[in-house]
Parts: sequence; C-alpha cells; structure tokens
Amino acid sequence: MLSRPKPGESEVDLLRFQSQFLAAGATPAVQLVKKGSRRAGDANVEQPPLQDHRDVVMLDSLPDLPPALVPAPPKRARPSPGHLLPEHEDPEERLNRHDQHITAVLTKIIERDTSSMPVNLPVSSGVAFPPVFHRSQGRQGKPVTAGKRSIFAQEIAARRASGAKVSLVREVASILDPPESAMNCEALTTRERGSQPPWNSYSFQGPHLVTGKGLKSQEAEQEAQTIHEENVARLQALAPEEILQEQQRLLAQLDPSLVAFLKSHSRTCEQAEEKATREQRPGRPSAEVTGKEAIAPTSANVPRQEDELEPETPALALPVTPQKEWLHMDTVELEKLHWTQDLPPLRRQQTQERMQARFSLQGELLAPDMDLPTHLGLHHHGEEAERAGYSLQELFHLTRSQVSQQRALALHVLAQVIGRAQAGEFGDQLVGSVLHLLLDAGFLFLLRFSLDDRVDGVIAAAVRALRALLVAPGDEELLDSAFSWYHGALMFALMPSQEGKEDEDEDEEPPAEKAKTKSPEEGNRPPSELARHDVIKGLLATNLLPRLRYVLEVTCPGPSVVLDILTVLIRLARHSLESATRVLECPRLVETVVREFLPTSWSPMGSGPTSSLHRVPCAPAMKLLRVLASAGRNIAARLLSGFDLRSRLSRFIAEDPQDLALPLEEAETLSTEAFRLWAVAASYGLGSDLYRELYPVLMRALQAVPKELSSPVPRPLALQRIASLLTLLTQLTLAAGCIAPEPSSDSAEASLLATPSSITWTQVSGLHPLVEPCLRQTLKLLPRPEMWSALGPVPTACLLFLDAYYQAWSQQPGLCPEDWLQDVERLSGGLLLPLLEHPSLGRLWEALGCCSPLCNPQSCAVAPETVSSLASLGCAGGHPPLSLAGSASPFPFLTALLSLLNTLGRIHKGLCGQLATVLAAPGLQNYFLRCVAPVAAPHLTPFSAWALRHEYHLQYLALTLAQRAATLQPPVAGTDMALCHSMALALLGRLLPGSEHLAHELMLSCVFRLEFLPERASGGPEAADFSDRLSLGSGGDLGCGRGALLAQACQDLPSIRSCYLTHCSLARASLLASQALYRGELRRVPALLLAVPKEPLLPTDWPFLPLIQLYHRASDTPSGLPPADTVGTALRALQWVLVLESWRPQALWAVSPAARLARLMCVFLVDSELFRETPIQRLVAALLARLCQPEVLPNLNLDCPLPGLTSFPDLYANFLEHFEAVSFGDHLFGALILLPLQRRFSVTLRLALFGEHVGALRALGLPLTQLPVSLECYMAPPEDNVALLQLYFRALVTGALRPRWCPVLYAVAVAHVNSFIFSQDPNNSDEIKAACRSMLQKTWLLTDEGLRQHLLHYKLPNSALPEGFELYPQLPPVRQQYLQKLRISGVLPNGVSET
Repeated sequence: MLSRPKPGESEVDLLRFQSQFLAAGATPAVQLVKKGSRRAGDANVEQPPLQDHRDVVMLDSLPDLPPALVPAPPKRARPSPGHLLPEHEDPEERLNRHDQHITAVLTKIIERDTSSMPVNLPVSSGVAFPPVFHRSQGRQGKPVTAGKRSIFAQEIAARRASGAKVSLVREVASILDPPESAMNCEALTTRERGSQPPWNSYSFQGPHLVTGKGLKSQEAEQEAQTIHEENVARLQALAPEEILQEQQRLLAQLDPSLVAFLKSHSRTCEQAEEKATREQRPGRPSAEVTGKEAIAPTSANVPRQEDELEPETPALALPVTPQKEWLHMDTVELEKLHWTQDLPPLRRQQTQERMQARFSLQGELLAPDMDLPTHLGLHHHGEEAERAGYSLQELFHLTRSQVSQQRALALHVLAQVIGRAQAGEFGDQLVGSVLHLLLDAGFLFLLRFSLDDRVDGVIAAAVRALRALLVAPGDEELLDSAFSWYHGALMFALMPSQEGKEDEDEDEEPPAEKAKTKSPEEGNRPPSELARHDVIKGLLATNLLPRLRYVLEVTCPGPSVVLDILTVLIRLARHSLESATRVLECPRLVETVVREFLPTSWSPMGSGPTSSLHRVPCAPAMKLLRVLASAGRNIAARLLSGFDLRSRLSRFIAEDPQDLALPLEEAETLSTEAFRLWAVAASYGLGSDLYRELYPVLMRALQAVPKELSSPVPRPLALQRIASLLTLLTQLTLAAGCIAPEPSSDSAEASLLATPSSITWTQVSGLHPLVEPCLRQTLKLLPRPEMWSALGPVPTACLLFLDAYYQAWSQQPGLCPEDWLQDVERLSGGLLLPLLEHPSLGRLWEALGCCSPLCNPQSCAVAPETVSSLASLGCAGGHPPLSLAGSASPFPFLTALLSLLNTLGRIHKGLCGQLATVLAAPGLQNYFLRCVAPVAAPHLTPFSAWALRHEYHLQYLALTLAQRAATLQPPVAGTDMALCHSMALALLGRLLPGSEHLAHELMLSCVFRLEFLPERASGGPEAADFSDRLSLGSGGDLGCGRGALLAQACQDLPSIRSCYLTHCSLARASLLASQALYRGELRRVPALLLAVPKEPLLPTDWPFLPLIQLYHRASDTPSGLPPADTVGTALRALQWVLVLESWRPQALWAVSPAARLARLMCVFLVDSELFRETPIQRLVAALLARLCQPEVLPNLNLDCPLPGLTSFPDLYANFLEHFEAVSFGDHLFGALILLPLQRRFSVTLRLALFGEHVGALRALGLPLTQLPVSLECYMAPPEDNVALLQLYFRALVTGALRPRWCPVLYAVAVAHVNSFIFSQDPNNSDEIKAACRSMLQKTWLLTDEGLRQHLLHYKLPNSALPEGFELYPQLPPVRQQYLQKLRISGVLPNGVSET
C-alpha cells in the first residue's frame, strides 16, 4: 500500500511517489468525471468534439507577478458531452502527449543567425566627452509619450520609431504596385472587406506574422514562405464552418492580451494599406516618401487619435493653451483642467427650495444669488462652483489639509462664523443652529486635535476658535459691571443643569468635598459622551489644560493667543468648583500664568502694539486668579499662600495706574482687577493683613475719587476702578466688624472662627468721612439721567459701604451706642430723607416695572444659538438700557438704598417709620401689583437665574423694611400690608438655591405675621360667613362656618409658622452658607460660586407640603403615625391653606384645582381616624366648598397630568379601597368620592367604582341636599359608554344600588339607563341598538315595579325630591309609540301593562 505524502517532503519525493503509483497500476481512489455545462444542457451533444485540453502549465503565459488574492469561480470537473475520458489509456502517454513543460520546448533549439546583422563601430570624436543631451532638444519633433520615461528610454523609443517608419515606407511602396490578384478587391473599403468572408475576399499574398526574423538570410524567406503555404493549403482544405470553429477555438485558448495585440497589428497594417491606396487614386496628391514621418492630409471622415480616445468630450475652452515644453505637461489630462475654465453662470433660485449656506472669509452669510468676483478667493470649491463662499462641510474638509495655511484659514473662518452666530447676525436666515451642527459634527475634538499641531499659526487659529465657541461675547462684561452690586460677586456656576444630578442626601456634603469626589460612571465615560452633555467636561477629559500650559510656557505665542488662552481659562474656572480645582492643580499652569503675566518687574511698554506679552503684566491673568478664588475659600487660601499674591497685589495697587509702565487703559484694568481679587479674598476674611501695609495707598486713592467724579466726561474704566475700590473697603469693613465667638468645640472650624481678625474697627473707622462726600457728589447728578447712567456702579458701591459701615459699627461691644445713633440721625436727616422725597427717585421707582425680568419674561428669552451642553448668559447682543442689566437699570441703586435703610431701621427703631415711607412710592406699589399677578416666572436659564436673583434681593429688602414698619403705631401711611403679604408669598415660592437665608427669614418674619393679614381686623371672618350664606347649598350654624375657622387660624399663626418651619426645612449646610453670606459672617463663607439652580427652593404647592409629607410617612410606616403629631400637623396645614384660599387666592394660582383636590384626598389616606376629627372635618368641608364654587369648578380638570402623581385614576382607586375599608358611611368622605364621578370626567373613574368596588355603593349615603355640586353635573350629557350602562343596570337590578343607600348615584344611574333604553339615534351602530333593545326588554320584564316605573317614567332631575328626579304620570306618546313598535316586532311581549 502506497503511503501518503508527509510534511517536509520535497518535490522530488512527490515525483517518486507518482512513478511508484504509475508502475503499480493501482486503481485511483478518485475518478474525475467531466459533466456537461448546466447552463447549456444537452444542446451541444451532437457537436463534434474539440481537441482535448487539460489544465497544463504554460510557461510563456506565466505572469511576472503573482495573481491577486480574489475568490476564484468554482471549478467544474464535469466533462463535456460526447467527449468522455478513456478508461484504459495509459496516463503517462497522455501526459507526454499533452505536456508543454520547458523540457518539451527546449528539445529542438535553433540558434539565432547574427551573421547578416550590421556591426557599427564607435564613431571617433574630437571632444573628450560626448555631447550633453538636452530635454528640449530631444522633444523637438517627437511625439508626446505617456508616462515619465528616462532619457535613455526616449532614445531607444526614437530609434525604434525611425526603424518602423522605414519599414512602413517599404510596405507602402509594395502596396503601390500590387499583383493582379489583389486588384480585384481595390474598390472594397476596409469596412466592406471586414464584412466579407476570408475565403472569398483575399488572395493570400504572403505571411504577416511569421517573417523568419532571426534565421539566416538565405533560409529566412524560404522558411517563412513554406509555413505560409502550409497554412494556406490547410485553410483551403477546410470548409467555412470549420474555419469559424477553429477560429473560435483558438480565440478561446489564446491569452486575451495576445489576441488584442494581433488585432491591433492587423489594424495598423490595414490602415497603412488604405492610406497608400487612397494617396495613389486620381486627383489625390502623392505622399512624399522621405526618411521622416509622412504627413497625411486631414480628412473629415478619419478621426484623429485624440478624438478616437474621447469621441464625446467637447473641446475645452482653456484660457491658457498647454505647451509640450512645460514641465509635467507631456501628457495633457483635459479632465483635470476643467477648473481653469470660466465659472458657469449663477443660477437664479426660482423656488423656495433650501440651499446650502455659504460663508465668506469673514464669516458672513452670503446670499445664494450674490455674484462676487473671483479674485476674492471665494470660489475654490467643487460643489456649486458658481456660488461664492464656503460651506461648513468644505471648511471642515479644509481643516484637514496638508497645507498649514489652509488649516489656519479654515479655523479662522469657523471662528468668525461662530462669533456671528452667537451675536445673532444670522437670525432666521438659517434652518437650525450653527453651534448644534458644529458640535454634532465633532468640531470640539477637531479644535482639540488642531491644538496639537506643530505650526504656530494653526495653534493660534485653534485657540481663537476655541474662545469663540466657549466664551459668549458680553458675558464677562456683564459680570464685571455687576461686581460692585449687592452681593454682585456671587455667581451661579455656568454648567448645564442636567449635569448637576445629585441625590438629596448629598446636599449636606460640603462643596469642596463634592469637587473631589467623582462618580465612577463619569470617570469611565469617554470624552465624546461627556461632551454631548457638557462641552467643558468633555474638553477637560482630553487633557486640554496641560496643552494650554505647554503653549503658554514653551511656544511663547503672540499677544492675541495669550489673551485668548487666558479668556478660555476664565471660562473653564466659571464652569464649576471641580473645573476651577482642575485649573489650579494642573502642573505648572498657574505658576506659568503668575510668573509670565504677573511679573513684579518688567520693561516699560510703548503706546503701540507689543510683540509679546511674556514677562509683562496682563489684566486677564489677574482676573483668572480672581475667578479661581471666587470658586471656594480653599482655592483662595492656596492662591494667597502658594503663589506670592500678596507681593503682586501690593505691586499693582501701590502705584497709580498712570505711574505703571503700561498703557493707561491696561494699567487701569489691571489695578481694577487687583482690587477685585483682594475684595474676593476679603470676602472669606483673608488678606486683611495687607490693609495695614497699603493703608496710605488706599487713603490716597480714596481722596482722589471726588476729583475723578467731578470731571466733565467720566471715564468708564476709572469709574469701574473706583467702584472696585469701594467694594474692597466694604469687605474690609465687614471683616473689621466681625466679632470672634468663643470656641464651642475643639474642631478646626471652631478654632478658625475664634481667630481674631487681623484688621480692627479703629483701622476702618476713618473711611466713612471720605466715602460720604463721594455719595453726596454722585447724588447731585440724579436729576440728570444721562450723567447718572454714566456713573455706573459708583453710587451703589457708596451706599453698600455705608451699609456695611453702620452694620459693623453697631456690633462693636466697646463703643457707646449714642455715638452711632446720633450719626445715623445726622445721615438720615441730611441725606436720606431728602433723597426719599426727591422726584428723581420716584422716576427710578417707576422704571422698576420696565426693567423687571418678572414683568417682562421676554427679556430673558433664550438666545437663538443656545446649546444645552454649553451654558452661557446669552449677552452677545447686549441689553437695552431699560433692563435689569442695562445702563439705566434702577435695580442696583435701589437695592443698595433699601439695604442701607434696613440697616439704619434695625439699629435705630425711631427712624424706621420715616424711612419706611419709601414703601408708599406709587412706582413700588405698581411694581408689586405686577409681580403678584398670576403670571409664570421666566424659564430658568443661566441669565434668567442671574437676573431674577438680583430682582429678588430688592423685593426681599423691601418686604423686610415693611416688616419692620408693621409693628409701628400708628402704621405707616400709604403702606398696603395685604399687598406686601401677597408679595412675600409670591417671593417665597420663587427664591432660587443660594437664597436659603432669605426664604427662612420670610417664613419667620413676613409670611406668618399677623400684621400682614389686615383682613382679621377689618371684618374678614364675618365677610367669609356672609359670602357662604349667599352661596347656594350652604348650611350649618355660624359657629361652624368659615369665618370662625379663619378667626381661629389667625390666633394659631405662631403654631402654623412652627409647623411650616419644620416641614419646609431647607438643607442645613446650604442654609448656614447662605446665612454667612447675607449676615456678613466672612469666616463662615464657603464659596462665592453658587450651585446651578434647577428649580426654586420650595415647590409651587408648598402650602400643602405638610400634608404630602404626612401621606408619605404613613405609606412608609405600616404601624401608623403618632395621633397627636398627625392631627396637629394636618390641622395647621389645613388652617393655612384655608387662609390662603379665602384671603390670598393668587398665592395658589399655580396649584391647579385638581392638584388641590388630590392633596385634600391625602388627608383621608393618612390613617383611618384622622378624617374623623371634628376640626379636620370642618376644615376639609370648607376647602371642598371652595373647590366647588361656580367660578372654580369649571377649571377642575382631572384628565391632565398632576405634579407628584403618576395618574389620578390610580390615586382614586386607592381612595376607593380606603373608603370601602374605613369610611363607615362618612358623608365628607363620600362627597370626595362623588366629586370625580361627574359626567365630564374620565369614564375610568366611574368604571372603577361600579366595576371593581361595587360594595362601596352601600356606604355612599350622602344626601342629595349635601351634594357639593349640582346634580345636573352627573346627568348631562347622557352616558354613551355601553359597558358602564350595563354596570349601572346590573347594580340597579341586583339591588346593589338603592335609593336609601346611595341616593345620588341611584338617581344618576336611573337617568342614564332611561336615556339609553329609549335612545332612537339613527347613527347608532347595530351593536348599540341591540344592547338598547335587550336592556329595554329586561326592564319591561322586571318584577320590581318601583324600579321598573323609575326606569320607564323618568322625566328630569330634581334634588328637592327624595328620589332626586321627577316621573311622568303616564308614558309620553313618543315612548308609547316606540314600545308599540318593539311589541309589533316581537322584542317586547304582549299582555303586560304599560302603566
């Protein structure tokens, strides 16, 4: 048995195995059977077999390169029909016969004869070297060759071409004298001869392919002629069909490239023959036969070679004709020269079809029909070549160019586009948002990749584009201008609100700890996913900060790039405490900024532009440190201690701006930022030790303020510097007024608070005589609005300093109170009281409504290019003068004035009445009326939150002053306490996070204060009783009426306040931080960066909050709640809700009647005994009566979504279960059950009662006279739900629904069943008609005569009757006719009485 080949055996072993196998004569294991083609079938069975061909290796046809790895078609081993393999043929003979191996080819070798070939000796030359070949000389008179060829190859090609021309001339000469046998076909054209069979049209003149080249000269022609004669004889012996068959077989076997070569060779010979024949015809000029190329006359019928290659391509009208001598123009590719043609004409848009937006190099949006010249460089694009400008897609493509200038240009244009889009220049001209489109396309990471470029120009363009994307123009200017306002340094974090998702328990965690802890999910998310929710978080995840540090420290870019990077860093620091911490902790970033851009010594700068900002003081660098310090106390302490900021603050504050070796504007801005940085540090109680060192400098600057204010044209930068100086002095005064408490524990915080301040009261007491004259000087400009607006925040800063001064003065324990009381009287009589009576101040009060964001929600509208993942204030377009952020806004000054009046009224109660006269200003009263109107607050955006916070400050301070004046006797004339109470209720529900102290103080002082309820003393309870008496359906004695309940609620206001302070308590950590900010306890202030506001502090239904918490506690406690705590909480909450419903209904306008009903139902779901308490019963009944008033009931909509509820039907189902279990027929409980069953509400509620809780009908014994709404609300329109009607009928027939058990629903069911059984609407479907007839038939056959009479004789509802409806004494004629019709049709049986 033969063995199989094993791995490692060579080809020799395989041949040996083959010889052994053949010698053994064994039967092969596999037999190949060649089947016929499946496609051809048996159609070629009778075809004569062709020569047997096998898969043999052809040496000549092997390619030079291995074939491509492409899947080969499946090989078929099926033999052709009629050509079966012989079974007994010797395989070795068969292989030898068909073998074409190289051994068979080399068996007969004929040596090439070179005896007749000429031998050229080298030509002698007189020069040492051969002449140099020039490219231009070689190309003259030579055809253009395709591809790049060397000079040697060109010379060889030229020699071959010259030899071919000589042979061609010889052939032409032989054709000019053809034999007679060839003259017969002279008249045939080439096309005609090609169509004739080869055996009729040609006399074989000689060989064309076999020329005998290479043999001896005497044997060459003879051998070639012998082969030719053999071929001719063989062809003549074959029939035409056999010739065609042999031709097809040869074509199938030969290589296609060889066939193409033979055809081209034959075509060339035919063209030469035809040309020679045509030139010898009469009338034709003869071709000149020379050694050069023959030039044939041009004929229209013979196309040129270029036309044959591209017959359909029109000739291009190129502005420049390509020359062959030009470099790389030896082969002209016309399709690549289309761009040199003139642009097609601009298409005029005839339809409203949207077109692709195109922008100029300055980022301007170009109109589709704008025709611009091409020299502007706006037409270098392929799509829509006639239109000027570039699309965003083309700019994106250009940013990936290999040319750095193109990359920089594309980034520059994109930055311009973003800037114009944020400025609102595009308006409604574009569909969609440009920023949304760019961010979705990956523009953020394109910028990040561009920052890693090696070319400085590309880095500069990427930084500029990054600034345009992140920094909204106008935001920083707004925040800087508001720095000196009342708590103007506080700012909400500029981060998307959806990223601030934290659990409620984390509110107790300090902000510094929150910045250090990062959720693992967020840390593992890729930057692209982070950027979809927060752009800045996605950027920080790409190591942006180290790259910006590298650019600043290593590449040393130009001034514009430095300013852009510092601005970007400022925006990153405003994002959140976490981002500010990452900026601070980035290795060498802050060190580089402080060292390079805040040096203490530098070379003087000229007035012109500078080439570099390195080692030159820069105001944005100081601002970056200020923004970082605002993020938290810890960061501010690290900056002061770790970067030697004290020396730098001293350096830039000690000298006046004009003495610094800087341009004046830059010097003033730098000095202003230095003051602000010091003020921020002083807000934490830090940096006070610098005050002693810089006291002379501060006094000198303060003494120069009147001179600056008296200038005819105040300079804005100088005024900003003055306001920053006053803000710094305000914070230092508060720091001096802080009294260190006794340490209550050994904790680090307690020891920090117990540390005495480094600045004392005596050191700041001399500031007041210098600031008060400045205030008097600014108030003289109040009658001149244009000059008053030009002063900016200086008057506001003066008032806030006086406020802090008197507050700190009054807290000094060792001073005589008589001194500051006399000074307060002097200031009030000489300055404040005349100011309050000034007509110009009334003009400011009147402007409150025009500038209020609450009264003008459209002023807080979202900008068109707002992106949810990138928060901004949206101040790109600026703000009108009459707006809260405008130049003519009265809010900053009036807020500071109210703050000063509150402080003076607190420390000198005798002046409180005189100072409170400001509350009677008509402008303030009108403003309060507009604020308490039932208008929704603006949607919370970064700008609206910022603006509303400043507006709420003014409202709170006005209400605090009203609270101080409320205790005075006699009361202040013109003060509307009811309006102030309404304003306090509205403000309490609107306050945002960060104002926890204000909310706490409002609940303590204003909201639950008896003086703010003047209705108690002006007959309010009696008026409530009289109103109830006039209402329909009211009953009961006066002792249980609403007036008595209101009077009792007024007496219980302290208990009500305690209840709401307990159940509406705010997070303790946030409350303590807010108290430290507003009370001036600087050592307790954690940060000046507030959390992102997602919603107000209290929900809109906060009056019902104690009831909701009781319900949740009861649901979470299976054993139940303590009775005393439950009853007391529910009682106080219901009393307060009744007070609001009766006297302050506008306070509950945001809570829908359906939501109020759901909250009342929670009282019954707390436990099984609470609703039985008599006070609870009376209060719930009074509130239910308020919900059922004719003006409120139409607004009761139970089908809309309710806040805090998944769905009202679920709550109602739970309510039915509880009623069925514990009600015991309670009428008030039953009234709440019946109220949602009105006909206009969802049928699901009625199906729940009659389908799943039929047993509850036994306990619904509410009399018809105590029904809170009209009975018609349950009966009109007629019921159309067949399933519910069947449930009605079943409950009536089975006795589950009886008039003495449930009179209300019995009347309702009878009315709807009667309407259904006598319904004759022709539009009813067959199913409904069948159900009507079936129910009428069952009613006709009822044995209960009373129910049968009610269903057949029902007339109309009447709640005065015991049954609740009237009956016909006899059936109406219409019903009798209908019954008679049914009786005739057999539906009703005969013989039954109709009466």
